[in-house]
Amino acid sequence: MVAAFATIKAQFGVVHVLINNGAISTFNKPVDTLTSEEFANVINVNLVGAFTCISEFIAANAGQTYGRIVNISSTRWHQNEAGWEAYGASKGGLVSLTNSLVVSLSKTPITVNVVSPGWIQTADYDALRDVDHQQHPSGRVGKPKDIVNACQFLTHPDNDFVNGANILVDGGMTKKMIYQD
Repeated sequence: MVAAFATIKAQFGVVHVLINNGAISTFNKPVDTLTSEEFANVINVNLVGAFTCISEFIAANAGQTYGRIVNISSTRWHQNEAGWEAYGASKGGLVSLTNSLVVSLSKTPITVNVVSPGWIQTADYDALRDVDHQQHPSGRVGKPKDIVNACQFLTHPDNDFVNGANILVDGGMTKKMIYQD
C-alpha cells in the first residue's frame, strides 16, 4: 500500500481524495457455519484494508489544503438479514471508524464521510423485473452512477462542512427494507 500511494504521489504530485470501496463478503452463510477465519477475512479486507488506505492517505495528504475520505459502507451496517454477520459487522465498523476519524482529523483539512449503498445493480440492469424497481420508493433499482454522484458531492474541494455524514443511497429502501422475491 505504501508503494501504491508513493506511485500516485509521484505521478500526480498531490493526493486529495480517497474512496474506500474494496470489499468482499460471505453472503448468506448461516452464522453456525461461518468460521472465525472467514469472519476475520471479511473484517481484514473490508475494515482493516480501509484503515490501511486511510493511514497512507493521511501521510500522502500532509501539507495539502484539503483532503476527502469517503468510505463505502452498506445499508447492511444497520439493517441486515440472517447470514450477513461478517459483512454487516465490517460495514458497521467503517461507519464507526468514520465517526472516530472526524474527531481525530479535526486539526487537518481532511473530511471523512460514508456512502451507504442499498441495491446497486452493476450488471444486467435490463434483466431486472418490474417488481425489483417498483419496490423501491424511488421507483427503480440503483445504478453505479448513483454512488458516483454521492462521492462527487462529498469530495468537492468547497464541501468542507459536511463531515461525518452517512449518505444512504438506496432509493428509500431502508425506510421499508422489505425486498420482494
